[in-house]
Amino acid sequence: MKIVHSIDEVRAEIRKSKIAGKRIGLVPTMGYLHKGHISLVSIAKENSDFIVMSIFVNKLQFNDINDFNKYPKDIEQDIIAADSGGVDLLFIPDDSEMYQNNLTTVNVGILTGNLCGAHRPGHFEGVFTVVSKLFNIVQPDVAVFGQKDIQQAVTIEKMVYDLNFPIHIIIAPIVRESSGLAMSSRNKHLSEKHRSDALVLNKSLNECKKMIDSGYVDVKDITNTMQSIIESGSPDKIDYISIVGYSDLSHINTIEEKSIVAVAAFWGSTRLIDNMIIDKDDSGFLCIY
Repeated sequence: MKIVHSIDEVRAEIRKSKIAGKRIGLVPTMGYLHKGHISLVSIAKENSDFIVMSIFVNKLQFNDINDFNKYPKDIEQDIIAADSGGVDLLFIPDDSEMYQNNLTTVNVGILTGNLCGAHRPGHFEGVFTVVSKLFNIVQPDVAVFGQKDIQQAVTIEKMVYDLNFPIHIIIAPIVRESSGLAMSSRNKHLSEKHRSDALVLNKSLNECKKMIDSGYVDVKDITNTMQSIIESGSPDKIDYISIVGYSDLSHINTIEEKSIVAVAAFWGSTRLIDNMIIDKDDSGFLCIY
């Protein structure tokens, strides 16, 4: 694995790989790597020949400077994990490399008005700006994003389509701890009690699946049941319990087509998210974790 820190170095390595006829896969991250990140690398390897991972904690997407300052970092362990996971090129830029008096940002509008976008103003503009920059720097054939950040992943799909990026976007399944808690770099901040209490997020999604499998399609009934379950875990704050349409992430009253069930809540100062995709085929609804 080669480690680079500049855009020019990335482009030089990409040129060599493309001349050799290799398909380029990109896995953007903010570091503090865990098994969920490495699973994205595995999926990228199945769909491309040369894997680029970026590690960059993007200040532009943090609407709370305290959240940015406490974001966990361990670059030495990240390098070991990326290397053992099969990354070919690790791109670790700093702020000055990624942002040089930039005046241009990317806004995807309506898709960011609900879910996390309603509670984190400016967050997604920062996300899509840095992702667009990474797409232009790396010029990948394939980019892999995790389902856990479902609003981000779905909106990036739309951005790629609307702006004609020649990139295939893959949304990889959520990777969970043995307890069922979705893996996240933020889990590091949870106390043992909060880690146990937060399992109600996954429990609420499991109950949602049972209700949908039993024929429930009324969103209010389902979310009320989920709220009761999440409240039993004594969160300090529930940001949202929402069911939205997949195509535009708008709120719906009845589940009729492909949709997303998404939850977000705080335990202490740690904000956790989780979700489930509801798809539809000829036999009915299929819930995808």
